[in-house]
Amino acid sequence: MAELTYLLDQTIAIAKEAGAFIRKERNEFDLSKVEHKGLNDLVSYVDKQSEKLVVEKLAALLPDSDFIAEEGTMGTSGKAYTWVIDPLDGTTNFIHGIPSFAVSIGLKHHEEIILGVVYEINLDECFYAIKGGGAWCNGKNIKVSKAADLSSALIGTGFPYSALGKIDDYLAALKSLMSKTHGIRRIGSAATDLCYVACGRFDGFFEYNLQPYDVAAGLLIVQEAGGEVSDFNKGTDYLFGKKIIASNGHIHNAIWEEINRFWNKES
Repeated sequence: MAELTYLLDQTIAIAKEAGAFIRKERNEFDLSKVEHKGLNDLVSYVDKQSEKLVVEKLAALLPDSDFIAEEGTMGTSGKAYTWVIDPLDGTTNFIHGIPSFAVSIGLKHHEEIILGVVYEINLDECFYAIKGGGAWCNGKNIKVSKAADLSSALIGTGFPYSALGKIDDYLAALKSLMSKTHGIRRIGSAATDLCYVACGRFDGFFEYNLQPYDVAAGLLIVQEAGGEVSDFNKGTDYLFGKKIIASNGHIHNAIWEEINRFWNKES
């Protein structure tokens, strides 16, 4: 545990250093430097430079570790430890000057996430957890909400920008949840959404077509805050399975039931 605590402290410092770089670049950002990776999938030199900074420092921190990172950094497969990194989660928000974007860093040991750090840059909030150590934000222990049913719940989600063949299923579930909850919010950073579940701002969150680097850090933070995480089948394929439900635990089954009333598993 002591070694993991040391890794956590160093990872927090690295995430904040990347965040400071991103914050500075946002003040001077030139929209002409935006690139398109795919339909509505944007990237900038800021994403790439942030990833370079994070990867170099994490590689020095934990030599002989692998990487899965959004902008393409990959290690040699088969190593015990893998860093799972989104150097700028919420790139579209960043590009348009909408103040919600984060640095997300998770550490996987074999098949288990054991460390997670999400630094939300605009509010200067650093969420973090290690396996078995609880969940924290800026030094304060955080817990999921106590909402007992959908009627008292606020739900987070994300709008898909690809895999649009599932959009009708998604919108049907969204419509149903809108009518049964306090409302739905779409912030634009899945890592931040998960942390908001962990600290009780959201009571639940769901999204599909996510990547491992979107959720690796946040899912551990939710679990360590006392929440529940599953895929759309209530299973454990949420890191690589591209579909995730996170909640305070009390309303998890209710969210799952609403999604699966409409989600066509055959398509």
